[in-house]
Amino acid sequence: MQEDTLERALTEQRNPSSERLDAMSTIEIVDLMNQQDALVPEAVHAAREQIARAVDLIVEAMRLGGRLFYIGAGTSGRLGVLEAAELPPTFGMDPHVAVAIMAGGKSALVRAREGVEDDFEEGARSIARLRLTAKDVVIGVSASGMTPFVHGALSRSRKAGAKIIFITCYPGTELQTYVDLTIAPSVGPEVIAGSTRLKAGTATKMVLNMLTTGASVRIGKTYGNLMVDVQTTSEKLKDRARRIITIVTDLSYEDADKVLRRAHWNVKAAIVMQKAHLTYQRALTRLRRADNFVREAIGEDIEPRVRALLKRSGNAKA
Repeated sequence: MQEDTLERALTEQRNPSSERLDAMSTIEIVDLMNQQDALVPEAVHAAREQIARAVDLIVEAMRLGGRLFYIGAGTSGRLGVLEAAELPPTFGMDPHVAVAIMAGGKSALVRAREGVEDDFEEGARSIARLRLTAKDVVIGVSASGMTPFVHGALSRSRKAGAKIIFITCYPGTELQTYVDLTIAPSVGPEVIAGSTRLKAGTATKMVLNMLTTGASVRIGKTYGNLMVDVQTTSEKLKDRARRIITIVTDLSYEDADKVLRRAHWNVKAAIVMQKAHLTYQRALTRLRRADNFVREAIGEDIEPRVRALLKRSGNAKA
């Protein structure tokens, strides 16, 4: 990578607002960072059309049985790992469907490994090991838009025919030529020049949240805004499952527990069992026919019930 190319990246430029950063008081530093962070939502909003197209691309892939891969180095890689790790418990997604690849491997998650992001060939090898197909989607993440590891992975993904989404905070990146869709929120120079764990990292996290949440909703992972595909792997999540059942069915907390046990802690199945008066197996069949959308499976909107509950709660507090 040529030095003048990196120097042109917005993420490497100096921020005029923080030129006297080391001479500022603590509250001045906090205020400055808060002011700079306030620019991020606007930058992400400006990219909303590209984000929406990316969501639809992921939804199409998932409906065809495709997988989702995140590729990144440093902060960008860690954010991809975080996103992939959260999808199974939140949306019941198979861990093999959403996979993150981090430059430097697992050890780089907790301790920075300098130089691994510069290995183009290792990026290509890391994705080649996963045997991509044309059904898959690869999300490359590089704040500067120039990371060789990501470049190598995307080049290999292109040869495999996978769809490629690229998230960067440098709209001028040359990597756009390798991808199907670029999402480039322009957050401007960081408070500390080149420290992309700041605004760039925040923008990247916001975009990733929208991509995975939007796609999960579009394939039926929620009912209204309820997490009906939650995996009940802890007492906290079991409590959430019980509360979801009470909201949707008006059962007591104790009866919600009973129906969930009969449904093997499958929240969607429990809802359909209770609302449609079906056995567990018949509830699963009803869900499959409804493409796993609870709304279609029971033929009922959740919004009126939620509004009534909120009104009842408001009256109780008054």
